Amino acid sequence: MSYYVIYRTDEQSEPAGLFVMDAGLGQAVLWDHRARAWAYDPGLVVRFLDDYRNADRYENVSRADAEAVVEAVTGGETLPDEGAIRALFRGGDGDR
Repeated sequence: MSYYVIYRTDEQSEPAGLFVMDAGLGQAVLWDHRARAWAYDPGLVVRFLDDYRNADRYENVSRADAEAVVEAVTGGETLPDEGAIRALFRGGDGDR
């Protein structure tokens, strides 16, 4: 799995979002600020990461680094373990 910290600007001063992706499976979840929950949305994640205008607005990080910023991004939630993330992938994929 790959973890991406998202920033509002290219200065990368404060984390604004978090993506978790399994590129091999084409699956991804992100923190949805409006729903205040993890959401399955591989299309949005891929569009963001593939957009050259966003190249300086995200950083591929280790799981440990993602865990270090997740509470700031989510307002207090923790990063789901990999089993729970895979369940989100299966649940999201089944909805399509």
